[in-house]
Amino acid sequence: MLFNSIEFLVFFPIVAGLFFIIPKKFRCLWLLIASYYFYMSWNPKYAVLIAFSTFITYISGILMERANTKHGKQAVVAASFIINLAILGVFKYANFALQTLSDIGAILGLQPIERRLDLLLPVGISFYTFQALSYTIDVYRGTVKAEKNILQYMLFVSFFPQLVAGPIERSGNLLSQIQRVKEINVWEFERVRNGFLLMFWGLFQKLVIADRASVLVNQVYQNYGDYGFLELAIASVLFAFQIYCDFGGYSNIARGAARVMGFSLMQNFRQPYLAVNIKEFWRRWHISLTSWFTDYLYIPLGGSRKGTVRKYLNILIVFMVSGLWHGASWNFVAWGVLHAVYQISGDLAGKWKKRIGVQDSNNGCFSRKLEKGIVTFVLADAAWVFFASDSLHHACDIFRQMVASFQTTSIYEIGLDRGNWFILCFGILLLFVVDVIHEKDVSVFQFVQRQTVLFRWTLYLGLIWSIILFGIYGAGYDSSQFIYFQF
Repeated sequence: MLFNSIEFLVFFPIVAGLFFIIPKKFRCLWLLIASYYFYMSWNPKYAVLIAFSTFITYISGILMERANTKHGKQAVVAASFIINLAILGVFKYANFALQTLSDIGAILGLQPIERRLDLLLPVGISFYTFQALSYTIDVYRGTVKAEKNILQYMLFVSFFPQLVAGPIERSGNLLSQIQRVKEINVWEFERVRNGFLLMFWGLFQKLVIADRASVLVNQVYQNYGDYGFLELAIASVLFAFQIYCDFGGYSNIARGAARVMGFSLMQNFRQPYLAVNIKEFWRRWHISLTSWFTDYLYIPLGGSRKGTVRKYLNILIVFMVSGLWHGASWNFVAWGVLHAVYQISGDLAGKWKKRIGVQDSNNGCFSRKLEKGIVTFVLADAAWVFFASDSLHHACDIFRQMVASFQTTSIYEIGLDRGNWFILCFGILLLFVVDVIHEKDVSVFQFVQRQTVLFRWTLYLGLIWSIILFGIYGAGYDSSQFIYFQF
């Protein structure tokens, strides 16, 4: 069940409506039933996997609190990680490992490994596995207490708004809210209104911008041999906005749906394309995953506490793992390694400038920030080519075609006509304006609420109308999948 589907349009109002009218003691159970129904709408069999992962981490939390020694707690944490990562490994990485071994064997003159596992990747498995494991670590560290109520913990792992594509929530935030689910007010107009507005903005990002950009991106990337530098560059730039609006749109719909029901999910994006360096970009992009890797991998590896060489090695490890988390393919590993190279190079450049006494006197001016922002966007966009490609070979071929061919085609002949180009450009411009406003620490919601009733409702209805009229839909208004569902 996709957020941009007719099914969800029926599902969510029923779930939210009943959530507010049923007795408070049944709220947790009702949301749990709704969450499992939501997940099982893709494949009912894989509900067993999320239930098993939930049970293992739930028992691990209780056992750790009962363990009398540090070694006992460490053994429980290790067992929880091994079991959960083994499940993730089988379903997501087994065939990748077999293919890699086969390729290595071919180089050595050995027989290729023909056998592959016929397994469908369970939707959202990377997200809920990391969320459950973060709870295990938090209990081990003593930052949260083990949850004894199995229903509340099951809801924490499976909460439907953020179940399949995040944000990856922490127990200190979401679980603590679930524990207080009976205290949520039946109706707060402002909260509910803002929740729906956030959902509509997310749908605008997805249907009007992301899905429209994907038409051109798919056309050019799938037929890259027919195009030159300009067309491939345009497609690459548009993919940057496609993935931002696709994933950012999902996160906004998830946060909005949760807000309607009285829950607050963490912000997953904070104007990433306004960053002035790659390090800052990762403080703004997929914040829940970045903070997860920082807290549960980078810092335990030693962070920056064990010297420069170890720091850079840790950065490389984290980004390689991040690449593999996104997909079992070498192009994702290359994407992660490239971002590690960006960060390490930026750090070395900063140290070198400091050592020779070079200072940028115009560092705070608008033009200097603009220059840095453009460079950062170009670097991030170059890395997105690996992300958008089907394989490492595909990405390299696209870069090769960019350099080798400078043939040009009319922009109206690469997937979008004049009308769709106008709508796409207007959508991206609106996205930029909203991001700039938020960058100034001004809430668009608060600004709108200070305006007249006529202005507000004109804006609300205009947003809904634009989604209905300008959204990209398939045959029979089929909904398109979100990019991050494959992770």
